[in-house]
Amino acid sequence: MPDQSDNNVSAEGIAAAASKAARKGGLPPVHLWNPPFCGDLDMEIRADGTWFYEGTPIGRPAMVRLFSTVLKREDDRFFLVTPVEKVGIRVEDAPFIAIDADIASDRITFTTNVGDEVTADADHPIIIRGDKAEPRPYVHIRAGLEALIDRKTFYRLAAAAEDGPDGRAGIRSDGQFFALEI
Repeated sequence: MPDQSDNNVSAEGIAAAASKAARKGGLPPVHLWNPPFCGDLDMEIRADGTWFYEGTPIGRPAMVRLFSTVLKREDDRFFLVTPVEKVGIRVEDAPFIAIDADIASDRITFTTNVGDEVTADADHPIIIRGDKAEPRPYVHIRAGLEALIDRKTFYRLAAAAEDGPDGRAGIRSDGQFFALEI
């Protein structure tokens, strides 16, 4: 693993670049940015959605939100990117947690722990991994980034479930049916 000090990689530099991009409104266009790899940053997103930097939880929600806007996935690796640098970070499971859902009759809109909102649809499917004993539900947020649906929200989805065309229980959102069973 490259040492971050050898590459002048810092969380502060990434945060400054992300902040500058955020001032322009909306999410930064990370899908258009392909800067050179500058090494790995000692940053991790734990399975419970907590972000750590150098072994310490990042306690400022605004800073976590800022970093989340410049998160990019390439294959099975995660990076924080700016127009001029790309640094690797570790992600234990999914980078986000879906902490709530607005369950309407024709759509389900999720809210994540970093403030993203997404309606389950063909581009933002609900995916069930794991097994029958321990299903692990996710929703696609953007560009290969998913949110693990937390337990209370999954229970609410299950309470609203109906039988699907293949006999599995699931929910409908934006004209799509999403099975909640494996």
